[in-house]
Amino acid sequence: MGTGQEAARPVPDVCQVSAVTLPIQPCEPREPCEPPGCAVLAMPSEIDFCNASGLLPLVMAAVQQRSDGLRLLVLDLSPTRFMDSQGVRLLDAVRRRLPARVRLHVVAAPKGVASRILELSGLRRDVPVYDNLTEALRAGTGTGTAV
Repeated sequence: MGTGQEAARPVPDVCQVSAVTLPIQPCEPREPCEPPGCAVLAMPSEIDFCNASGLLPLVMAAVQQRSDGLRLLVLDLSPTRFMDSQGVRLLDAVRRRLPARVRLHVVAAPKGVASRILELSGLRRDVPVYDNLTEALRAGTGTGTAV
């Protein structure tokens, strides 16, 4: 049968701390980045039960840091390849906790998972979703129209 050492090996946990790193980052330098009054946060490649609850305080901390003149928060889901109902809850919680003067825009690839989940959940009716960051920022600064 064996020495029993095989049974003593720990089973890896799906939600290890390393898997729950929260890489909310400012937008890439190649893209239009944060006009005055705007904050752009790139969301992680996966938003699910392992990390969604940890993302909310990070997003709200970024809002609080910019409390002086923030008018638009853009959550960029372009890098997000997987999102479950916890991602929908996260976006809804952010929307509800934002100060009244701050609008929320979401960027999601038109044929991507995040866009489809937002459509199926109905959240897309409450939160404007744009195909790319340029459109989201343009609509937020009043120089374009919503999609």
